[in-house]
Amino acid sequence: MTYDVPLYEGPAHYPTPPTAPPTPDTVATGTPHPYAPDPRTVAPTAPHPYAPDPRTLAPTAPHPYAPDPRTLAPTTPHPYAPDPRTLAPTTPHPYAPDPRTLAPATEHPDGIRLLEFQGIRILLAPRPGPVSAGLFFRVGRADETLATAGLTHLVEHLALHRHGLSDLHYNGATAATYTHFHVDGDLADVASYLNGVCSALRDLPLERLETEREILRTEAAHRGHGANHQMALWRYGARGHGLLSYPEHGLWHLGPDHVRHWAQTRFTRENAVLWITSDTLPPGLDLTLPSGPPHPMPQVHSALPKTPAYFRGDSGVVVMDAVVRRSTAAGLFADVLGRELFRDLRQEGGYSYTATADYSPRDAEFATITALADTLPQKQDAVVGGFVDVLAKLRAGHISQADLDAVRAAKLRQFETPDLAAAMLPAHALSLLTGHRRASVAELTAELHATTLADLHAVAREVSANALLQVPSRGADWAGFTEAPQQSAEIVSGRRFTSYENEEVTLIIHPQAVTLSAPGNAVTVKYAECAAMLVRPDGARRLTGHDGFTVSIEPTLFRVTPADLAVIDAGVSPYAVVPMPARDPEDIPKPGPKQKARRAPRTPRKHSLWTWVFWTLVTLASVWGLIGVVVAASIVADASTDESWARDLGRCLRLFGLVEFGLVTLAVRTRRKLRKE
Repeated sequence: MTYDVPLYEGPAHYPTPPTAPPTPDTVATGTPHPYAPDPRTVAPTAPHPYAPDPRTLAPTAPHPYAPDPRTLAPTTPHPYAPDPRTLAPTTPHPYAPDPRTLAPATEHPDGIRLLEFQGIRILLAPRPGPVSAGLFFRVGRADETLATAGLTHLVEHLALHRHGLSDLHYNGATAATYTHFHVDGDLADVASYLNGVCSALRDLPLERLETEREILRTEAAHRGHGANHQMALWRYGARGHGLLSYPEHGLWHLGPDHVRHWAQTRFTRENAVLWITSDTLPPGLDLTLPSGPPHPMPQVHSALPKTPAYFRGDSGVVVMDAVVRRSTAAGLFADVLGRELFRDLRQEGGYSYTATADYSPRDAEFATITALADTLPQKQDAVVGGFVDVLAKLRAGHISQADLDAVRAAKLRQFETPDLAAAMLPAHALSLLTGHRRASVAELTAELHATTLADLHAVAREVSANALLQVPSRGADWAGFTEAPQQSAEIVSGRRFTSYENEEVTLIIHPQAVTLSAPGNAVTVKYAECAAMLVRPDGARRLTGHDGFTVSIEPTLFRVTPADLAVIDAGVSPYAVVPMPARDPEDIPKPGPKQKARRAPRTPRKHSLWTWVFWTLVTLASVWGLIGVVVAASIVADASTDESWARDLGRCLRLFGLVEFGLVTLAVRTRRKLRKE
């Protein structure tokens, strides 16, 4: 599941909190607080006009009834008072915040306080009513591999198991680049929940591992896919952000050591940020976590050699996404794009029910703009055309000032939210976690007012250059989009295995790669670039490359031997191997009737000059042969009256035979030439 947080774009950032209380030396020579008043502009403080002059004050006299300290006897302790000489030193509450670990707070211009406690950065902003809190960790699905996909989700579930049934409103979420534990209640509830999460992360209930893996596989089997679930795969391949399009393969084989190591190295105090809608820390808070270096954002890879690009996806929906630089103008452009699509495809065309666009930060520097429009099968081409027309219109700079004013007014109204500082805490915490520079409300307001149509036009050109379009039917080459790669650029040579079902389908196994070749398509996965290989006990292998291409090897469909499979197993990294359970015999593919290779239908040839020459020669040969037969018959008929008939018959046969042979030879050569054409 995911957790939505309000996001505001801007260039400013929190000042870094000090790690220890300041000393007089550092106060004297250090840099003043960024929000402290300038002492050069502060006027000297004048004494109150009615304050007594200390120079004229007489020494204070003792009260007339006060006892004379010279005559006082020593105070006798109470008979039941403990002897201070035998008292042990006072021990603080085990969960009380240690003042030595509580760094001084730094205040953001919007009233959000940043402090550090037990090595974890904490953001505070009060609001009336129940207290909300969230603990972010900079680890998510994009940090995994295809073979370990689901590992972070598994840690999140195990960390929440011990909370069990409760009236407390709490939850956990695993996203692409972060994991979030959230709770609502009073301060005691918040402390109890966060203490429990941190305690579980230090010592996961690994006895529940198999049960939680089964629960997560059940959740995945019934989880619906969004209309844009294939976009990440086609843009990023089978790693990083592209893993959001893939199943959680790691749930089939990850053991206790994998899970424990992931929790100890990723769920650390340096890799976390906590936010609380309160002005104080909850009493008894204990955020003890292992130490570890903060993890950078996952590396971004592209599976698209050229953009703008398109691919054919699910029927009934058109989706586009584009990666742009994070900015206030980009957020406004996404809203303008949504308005244009809604106006064109729903209000005017009547082709779609849903037509919208969204802006979502991907990392500290870039964001993704996603646009979507649904459609009926019979109107798919019209929606694709309307979608492309809207993009072209905005790319050409035809953006309405009224649309810009409307979306800007909507953004500005967000700053009228009651208890705005508390409402912005999740977004601020996430930005602090990912290294994105934040702006104050005043700066954001100024940026919104300063955004012009030219700024939106620049974003529109950036979107058009980087767009990936999912179309349900015919392609989008006509609109200037290039089809995303449908096959591998390289085909290996090696041992060849013809499919039992189709002579035109061939499996090629090489010591460094494997290729599956079919008419008009060939897919290759190099072992060194294999993101995951699913292995079945029946010998089946399914290899997925970093580029997203997949090769399936079924021993029931190809005459592969254990020795051939051993070549593949030796080439693939053991970290990419995913052992899978045995399949039901009904699920193992069986070869059907064998299909012979079919010749491609010949295209009709156009009649050329050689065609007419051929048929002329055939006609002449036929007529000449017929004449020869008639002449020979007449010579034989006159044999009784002409003694020289035998000589005449021989001459006739030689003459007609030579001419006939020449005509037939020319006709045969002409026929061969026509076949070559």
